[in-house]
Amino acid sequence: MLKILVVAAAALSLTACTASQQGATVGGVGGAVVGSAITGGSAAGAIVGAGIGAIAGAAAGDALQSRNYNGNPNQCVYRNPRTGVQYVAACPRG
Repeated sequence: MLKILVVAAAALSLTACTASQQGATVGGVGGAVVGSAITGGSAAGAIVGAGIGAIAGAAAGDALQSRNYNGNPNQCVYRNPRTGVQYVAACPRG
């Protein structure tokens, strides 16, 4: 049953609108699994883990999205360290 829930949650995370929402979904699912495993299958552990994972995942997704220009994964926003001016250029490959 747990495997079905994990697969369903992962599939739903693919339909989330923004990187922040996707990160929150994946983090929440991962946190629930880890929290449940650490506490020996406790529902309270799964809930706490899901909350912590969702917050961490949303922050990670937001950080990744903020590097891109208008959500375009090929364009990144950079800041000139001397002047502080932001500019848009191609993202590094890799």
